[in-house]
Amino acid sequence: MSFNIDKGLFTSDFIDHHAVLGVPVDADMKGIRKQYLKIARRLHPDSSDIKTDSDRRLASEYLSKLVNPAYEYLSQEKNFSEHQIILKLKGQQAQRQQETIVLSTDRARQLATAANTNGDYQAALKELVEHQYQALEQTPEVIGRISELNLVYLMRTVGQDNGALRTAARPDEQSSASSAPAAKPASRPAAPPPTKDSLVDSFIRRSEEFEKQQNYAKAILELREALKLNPKNSNCHSRMGMIYIKTKQAKMARIHFDKALEINPNDEIAGAGRRMIEQSGNASQAGAKSAGGKRAASGKDTSSKGGLFGLFGGRKK
Repeated sequence: MSFNIDKGLFTSDFIDHHAVLGVPVDADMKGIRKQYLKIARRLHPDSSDIKTDSDRRLASEYLSKLVNPAYEYLSQEKNFSEHQIILKLKGQQAQRQQETIVLSTDRARQLATAANTNGDYQAALKELVEHQYQALEQTPEVIGRISELNLVYLMRTVGQDNGALRTAARPDEQSSASSAPAAKPASRPAAPPPTKDSLVDSFIRRSEEFEKQQNYAKAILELREALKLNPKNSNCHSRMGMIYIKTKQAKMARIHFDKALEINPNDEIAGAGRRMIEQSGNASQAGAKSAGGKRAASGKDTSSKGGLFGLFGGRKK
């Protein structure tokens, strides 16, 4: 089953794990785990009070294909840090493109002009989360509405610096801040947030893993995310071109090889891929001429079925 979620951050080929779990974009791991366990108890067949068979099947789908993957991803420290940086970049992108963003819900539109951005965000989020996994047929719609709130909140609160995601303190944090004891110094300095280049490298590594599994669709999606962060990365373009060759899309491969060589004329992968396409084109033309001559002599079609992928060993017998 596929879940059609077409609001908020999901509209930019991005999985909003926070929206799936119904947690604020500035939630810490303790809060994320607490909410995950609450949802899991609601959806798991051993603990759920869901009555109908159809709802039980739907709950199982949500748990296995949405909730568990979201929690597994965010529970890994490296992924969590990367995700926070990507959220920040999404917020900055939304700030630059806010005139083109169309909001579909009243709560999101209200948040876009709210005087108390943080307070209104928390209140609207709480209201949606209470019903998120209750009427299960409406769950994808509710997740989309939460993601739309997340997008607006990020657009209004994320700073332009290169640090980690920065948001205002929640009301309960503000009230206790003055009386809270001073935090103990950390035993070691916190690791710096991932840089844009390191995020691009992460997308490339994941693409390589998907490529090894011959899951070319996901490999392409990872490279597209990398190119959103750095459109002038020749390595991404050349790798994209090679995947398109493997999926027999020579035209798309040529576009990415040409882009890679425009950025870096010395890109070896792009150069090799471009030569493959040119050699394939020459071989196809030669084969067509030869086949034409044979047909003229014998009246039979003996044309080659080689082409681009003849370069990789030809058709299996």
